[in-house]
Amino acid sequence: MAETIKLGGSIELKGFSEIDGGSMIILKKIIGSYSRKFSDNLDGFESLSIELNQQGEESEVTGTVVVSGKEKTAKIVDKNLFVAIDKVLKEIEKEAL
Repeated sequence: MAETIKLGGSIELKGFSEIDGGSMIILKKIIGSYSRKFSDNLDGFESLSIELNQQGEESEVTGTVVVSGKEKTAKIVDKNLFVAIDKVLKEIEKEAL
């Protein structure tokens, strides 16, 4: 089972325990920025969770935002983890806002 990392009260990251410290700092900034945007612009924003599955050289990222009890989910597979995270959060933003 993947370890869960909590950021603040509303962000959960699963499967990120193998990511190096420098990359995690960048990822936390990207994810935190989107979470703040969701929190500011979505009435009823409850949580954001991101799950990472490394598949060889590719990163499969699944993001879920919960707004007023309803989940909006997106999944992206990309060779670049940062691109995958950004794409999945942009996709959720497009659906949710």
